[in-house]
Order: sequence, then structure tokens, then C-alpha cells
Amino acid sequence: MKKFPWLSVSFACMAALAASDALAQQKSITISSWGGAFQKAQREAWFNTVEKELGITIKEETTQGVQDVRAQVASGKPTWDLTTQGYSTCALLEKEGRLEKLDAAIVNDPGVPKDLKSDYCMSQIVYSVAIGWRKKAFGDKQPKSWDAFWNVKDYPGQRSMRRHPVYNLEAALIADGVPMDKLYPLDVERAFKKLASLKPHVGVWWNSGAQSVQVLQDGEVEMVGAWNGRIQAAMADKEGRGGPLAITFDQQMLVSDAWMMPKGAPNKELAMKALAIMMRPDSQATISKYINYAPANTKGYDTGIITPEMAANLPNSPQNIGKGFFLSVDWWVANQDEMIKRFDAFLQQ
Repeated sequence: MKKFPWLSVSFACMAALAASDALAQQKSITISSWGGAFQKAQREAWFNTVEKELGITIKEETTQGVQDVRAQVASGKPTWDLTTQGYSTCALLEKEGRLEKLDAAIVNDPGVPKDLKSDYCMSQIVYSVAIGWRKKAFGDKQPKSWDAFWNVKDYPGQRSMRRHPVYNLEAALIADGVPMDKLYPLDVERAFKKLASLKPHVGVWWNSGAQSVQVLQDGEVEMVGAWNGRIQAAMADKEGRGGPLAITFDQQMLVSDAWMMPKGAPNKELAMKALAIMMRPDSQATISKYINYAPANTKGYDTGIITPEMAANLPNSPQNIGKGFFLSVDWWVANQDEMIKRFDAFLQQ
């Protein structure tokens, strides 16, 4: 039998290259997030620490939402190891079977409330939908309720709300007198009726966080329902033509963004080790140094990293969390598609 020694050498080289590629892959993970100021804050607070402690590189990409994750999984070869999505999105993708189960032996910090985590998702930050306004519009009067948001007689001028039913249905019901702890299941008919009464005064239905505060800074509207971090960042900007801005955490709607792992993620174990580092109380507290979003791990408030001055501006701090409520993820997962269709029809009426 004729032998071909060069074949052995060739196979050995191929095996070595494959091992080298696998090793290189294990020394890096890919994380997608929302980009902008938030992803920069994640880099400073978390990614740099993970790279240093694990001796790896974090490659960054951006996401536009749930469809990106579905596409990653549908490809059969996802490139993302972790992604940032809204917690309700995580619940939806978990229901669809598109997520990897998290290893509780690696990722299991008791400081994260049980309502902000599951076997497949781990909330990373807490933020809120709050009311912001231009101080010049109302003088000493402070519209610190959704009832005031609807009150165009005492607080005249244009409003801005998100072009999406989430947040708006809750705001409408609270403005109509429903207690925050009695909202769910949402009375949809009552909510849309209340929304209709304000619709003529909504000058802008915003599509992005940037737009939500830009219209306020430009003086295009007097009041907005938007994410607290966006409003607070705009408050620090002294160049806005609309003048000084203000915010209230009263009747805030608390929500969270979560980490999740697409089904088939290439570096699962390494990504979970990275996730464990990012969820530690000290890491969680550090994010608030770079952006006005709060740690999902409430033990972050015990680290001393978050000063009393910082805590006063965070939605889930001990002094602010009782002013609002957490949106019901379960209700929105069950009803979101129907509500989006109805809301789009409502806007076109």
C-alpha cells in the first residue's frame, strides 16, 4: 500500500489551525447593545473590567431590537454572545425558544429582584418613563403627575409621547384616576378613550430617545413623557433653545434592559463569566457614574460607589422607587401585537 506522508503533515496543520481559531474565538466575545451614550457607559463601567479580569477582548456591535436577535438565531450561526434588549423582549424571545438558558452556577446574584430575572434573562439596568418639561413654560408650577400632563388648561402647550402603545396606555389610565397598583390588566377601552382626549395636543409622537428630548430642547413641545436618562442628560445641556428643563419621578413607570444570550451563541461559557462580572454589585453601581440609569442589582446601593447625590437622580434608589411602579412584562408579552395594531390605527384616525 502506497503511503503519502505529506497527507499526515497536511492534516496536522489543519488541526493546528482549527485549534488556533477556536482558541482565538475563546479569547473574545461579541456583545451587541443600543450604541450611543449608553453603550459608551457600558464600555467604561463593564466591558473594560471584563477584558482585564478575564484577559479577553469584547467586540461591540449594535442592535435595533428583537428582529436582530431573531435573525441571529435563524442564521444557524449567531455571532453575538450577549445582547442588550428590553426585559419584555427577553420574555418574548424566551417564549419563542430563541435564547440560551443561563447557568445559575455562574450567573446568580441575589441582589437582582426575582421579577427582573428569569432562567434566560438578567436585567442589567433600571430606568423609567418620567415626565419632563420646559421650566419657562410653566414658571413655578410643576406638572408632577400624568393628570397634569393631560391638563392643558392649567399647563397649556404641546406634548410629546412615544409612538408606541407601551407607556401611553398606562399613562392614560393613571391620568384618568386608576391607582398605579390597580392598573393590570389594562382597561384598554378606557385608556384609548383618554388618549383620544389628549391627541390634539400631542405635537410629536417620538420614535427615538434622541428625538424625545430634542423636541423639548428646541421648544417644539412644553412637556414630554420619556426615558429619565434622556431627560436628565438634556437637563445638563445648557445650549438647548427651549431653556432649562425639569423632571419628576412621581408616577414614573419603571422598566429594565436585560442581558440575554441568543440560541447557539458561540462562546457561551465565557460570555456567562463576563455576565457574572457585569452583574456584581460593584460593577452595577459603577454604571451610574457614567449615565443616569440605575443598577438592577440593588446591592449596588450598598457599595458606597453611588453617592447620595447620585441616588437622588436614579429611579430605583430607596428614595425614588416608591414613587412609581414596574410595567407588567407578562401583560405586554401577551397583548403587545394587538395593541400595536390598534395604536397605529388610532394615530391614523
